[in-house]
Amino acid sequence: MRVCIIVEGCYPYVTGGVSSWVHGLIQSFPKVEFVLQTIISAREQSGKFVYKLPENVTEVHELYLQDVDWDRNRKGWHKYELNRQECAALRSLVLNRQVDWDTLFELFRNKRVSLDKLLMGEDFLKIVREYYDLHYSQLVFSDFLWTMRSVYLPLLFTLKMKLPKADLYHCVATGYAGVLGSMGKSLYGGRLLISEHGIYTREREEELLRAEWIKGAYKNVWIDQFRKMSTLAYERADLVTSLYEHARELQIELGCPVEKTMVTPNGVSVDHLQNLPGKTKEDEGKFNIGAILRVTPIKDVKTMIQAFSFAKEREPRLKLWIMGPCDEEKEYANECFEQVEALELEDVVFTGRIDIKDYLGRMDVTILTSISEGQPLTILESYAARVPVIATDVGNCFGLIYGESDDFGAGGILTHIMNVEEIAQAMVDMARNEPMRLQMGESGYKRVMSGYRIEHMRAKYRGIYEDFADSLDVWLECMDEG
Repeated sequence: MRVCIIVEGCYPYVTGGVSSWVHGLIQSFPKVEFVLQTIISAREQSGKFVYKLPENVTEVHELYLQDVDWDRNRKGWHKYELNRQECAALRSLVLNRQVDWDTLFELFRNKRVSLDKLLMGEDFLKIVREYYDLHYSQLVFSDFLWTMRSVYLPLLFTLKMKLPKADLYHCVATGYAGVLGSMGKSLYGGRLLISEHGIYTREREEELLRAEWIKGAYKNVWIDQFRKMSTLAYERADLVTSLYEHARELQIELGCPVEKTMVTPNGVSVDHLQNLPGKTKEDEGKFNIGAILRVTPIKDVKTMIQAFSFAKEREPRLKLWIMGPCDEEKEYANECFEQVEALELEDVVFTGRIDIKDYLGRMDVTILTSISEGQPLTILESYAARVPVIATDVGNCFGLIYGESDDFGAGGILTHIMNVEEIAQAMVDMARNEPMRLQMGESGYKRVMSGYRIEHMRAKYRGIYEDFADSLDVWLECMDEG
């Protein structure tokens, strides 16, 4: 079976929970051929991998959503006059009616359409004008038209992508990845599996609502775009997985048929995180708080640093280890460095990229102050090492700390997002109550052993892949007989 893994903005270019999951999944099935279809912002990122690809990855294809060189100087690409069916399909997409995706897939696969000429052409102008008159006539039309062009250009890049042929398209999100997977199923007859770690549509909504680069009603235009892409993925998927029950409920709420949904929790290698090196002379007299993360805005490192400064005034033993890459959002990382200097904080260490096995055994507690998460691997890894956690109430953090369906007890302390005082108090409480902290570490260990081992995850996906392979064989036999 040939599996095309479709990923957006993560593996193999950056580290993190989703990237680690993809890498582990591919390694778990060495006899399966995997093809990578990656979605990144620009050509400048091409080939800049931070993972060594497993041997069973045979091809890597890249889609650039901000590809300014796409349309230029291509012989044979021209202004294409849409026929009635194609124009109706484009209209259904823009007006968010019952979208005729199959006509759009065929149009951009088989016709040498200039995207520049299409978006600047009369057909697109008329359709946008109709949409504007129906919903956004209070806005300046010229601004609205250029916004619509910027909204649709990355989607048209996606539809124009020459997708590799595969038996199974496995998308690690909806969005643009889901569009590619749906297109692969439509064009080549493969099956479609969606594995959401966060709920893509909700995450994009949250980002857009906070964004300063887009104002007012234009936020709604972008949100609608992401919703219609997710709707396509849910409609075309054969199976849609999520990491925990509440995420599955959100998928259903967003229109995914309930019979397609399945919960497949994350898993970590517990054996890999046993007998770790313990504290060193450097750690004497210190209470180590470890943050295993990428230094990016979504992890809200600034709130963590502020909370640490308050906590350290009350408990001088505290030491904060921020462990992970600082080069993905360099401007934000520099702001974090400057914040530490401005607060004149001692005992804050930025390690950069690390092997967590070298540090996790030295930590008394780990911390996560994210404003958005799915089911964080860093919590499960901490539990595997019997280290309790402090985490904000995002994603599945509540379920991981207090348990979904067990009575092991709390594996840490849950706080509200961006609540500096709560987070600071949690640090102090952990440092001053050793029996509580040790009990939380044991509770977390029992929880990860009961339902979040890598073996559990592999077994789930082995079953899923085998089911798809069996159904594919049946389908091929039927085709041969026909």
